[in-house]
Amino acid sequence: MRRALQLASLGKGSTSPNPCVGAVVLNEDGQLVGDGFHAYAGGCHAEVKALAQAGDRAKGGTLFVTLEPCCHYGRTPPCTEAILKSEIRRVVVGLKDPDPRVSGGGISFLQDAGIDVVSGILAEQVAYQNRDFIFRVQNGRPWGILKCAVSLDGRIGLSNGESKWISGTESRKEVHRLRANCDAVIVGGGTVRADNPLLTSRGLSIPEPLRVVLTDTLNLPADAKIFDTSIAKTLVAYRASLEAEKLNSFKGDVEFLPLTPSEPIELAKKLAEKGCNRVLWECGAKLATTALKQECIQELLVVLAPKLLGGDFAMTPLEDLGFTSMEQVLSMNFLSFQKQGNDLHLRLNCSENHS
Repeated sequence: MRRALQLASLGKGSTSPNPCVGAVVLNEDGQLVGDGFHAYAGGCHAEVKALAQAGDRAKGGTLFVTLEPCCHYGRTPPCTEAILKSEIRRVVVGLKDPDPRVSGGGISFLQDAGIDVVSGILAEQVAYQNRDFIFRVQNGRPWGILKCAVSLDGRIGLSNGESKWISGTESRKEVHRLRANCDAVIVGGGTVRADNPLLTSRGLSIPEPLRVVLTDTLNLPADAKIFDTSIAKTLVAYRASLEAEKLNSFKGDVEFLPLTPSEPIELAKKLAEKGCNRVLWECGAKLATTALKQECIQELLVVLAPKLLGGDFAMTPLEDLGFTSMEQVLSMNFLSFQKQGNDLHLRLNCSENHS
């Protein structure tokens, strides 16, 4: 099962709206004869790949798979059919699939067919690996990561708006890798006007993640880098009551999404409908604060740079959250921390505060 987990991780960032799944086949003598992982949505599932590699050697053997085999028709036939044809004797499942189209149905189907099924093996690790998929299925919105680069005194920019660059070169490369593992990168109109960001993984992900702008005004520069849709797709989410004529001023193959109301939570729901499991919020303080309040943020990445910016009116990553006592503040759990160049990257889980 640990090998299957490692294989599943190879699909990270490219399987949405599906989960990451890995599979391993042992023959009846316990020898490894096949393995595979789900590489991309619409492609072969892990079980099918592993069984195809094993061929006739799978007969009487054991299949280890991180997530319950599907029993419904989607872009591909159900994996349970391939398992029956292989004449596998035993199936070991890591985690029951939370998708209501499966959710125990695959296990029951195999058991009814006379196959010995064991489930719950390394279930916690499988659930963590697919936390974004599980969160979307259960909550109807993607797993949200808020990224911010701050100085030692908690600033994201100077009082005059200057902010490039707080973090170092290695940190910026790490952010590109993070984008490559996300389905969409979200900013506000203010960030587009102030920074004119490209918002790509710099070629680490093909295709690039969807670039999303949430705006109340559609007051966006027509020559902004995000409107070059030959590099990556762009979606502009805007307040539905705006005049439609404003949409005609933008060039490129841009998708426009009217929202009522134009709020982060409504955008998150629409992105979930598009199959986004994981999204990255790289926005300014106002949008970040609203997204946090509306439970769109489940994880926080703080890039802590060894710099002091100072200033009473210097830029900070969040606006007032409205707390009046220490009992109200958001407490988070450390997931990991690592050094990137001269910066420290802190990853924190805030999903317990946003169930």
